[in-house]
Amino acid sequence: MLDKNGIARRIAQEVQNGQYVNLGIGIPTLVANHIPEGLDVEFQSENGILGMGPFPIEGTEDADLINAGKQTITALPGAVFFDSATSFAMIRGQHVQLTVLGAMEVSANGDIANWKIPGKMVKGMGGAMDLVASAENIVVAMMHTNRAGESKLLSKCSLPLTGVGCVKRVVTNLAVLDIKDGAFHLVERAPGVTVEQIVNATDGALILPELVPEMSL
Repeated sequence: MLDKNGIARRIAQEVQNGQYVNLGIGIPTLVANHIPEGLDVEFQSENGILGMGPFPIEGTEDADLINAGKQTITALPGAVFFDSATSFAMIRGQHVQLTVLGAMEVSANGDIANWKIPGKMVKGMGGAMDLVASAENIVVAMMHTNRAGESKLLSKCSLPLTGVGCVKRVVTNLAVLDIKDGAFHLVERAPGVTVEQIVNATDGALILPELVPEMSL
């Protein structure tokens, strides 16, 4: 199965030349480290930067240059900085073609819960609700199960929703799955992972093709 960087490496294959892409907090931020050389992509962060690069090499960090998750980042040549109002106008105006988000739960209807666990203190939902309401394509990067081994791909989310019916594809440490017609459709399996493992780790309705190829990383 994949580690977090493996998930990010697979999602980097979803990015197309010339796209504007927003990377959410957590695993999604790693995607910028795995973009193939020569691919022209503009990474946007809702705190006000367009043109993010990969994470800085240790010892070269600039504490004033951070993403929405307060991680230090790099800026590519031509990067621009702007206020939150401009940033969210870009998001709400549907100028971001791809959004990659982490999630605590995803349902077979494409619902996503990624901002709150009842009873636990949170700072807020950040820009996630704007992103899921506005992006053309939403891909979720997540672990297939939680720490207790329980599935995070469900028939119905149990946590407060961030967005309804918005997720198109999920990439986990076990598999790539598309969401359509009220079910998860298995597309690829992670190296060394069996279809049986994926079936056992998925609570929501799962549609299996005759042949499930292994991811090419």
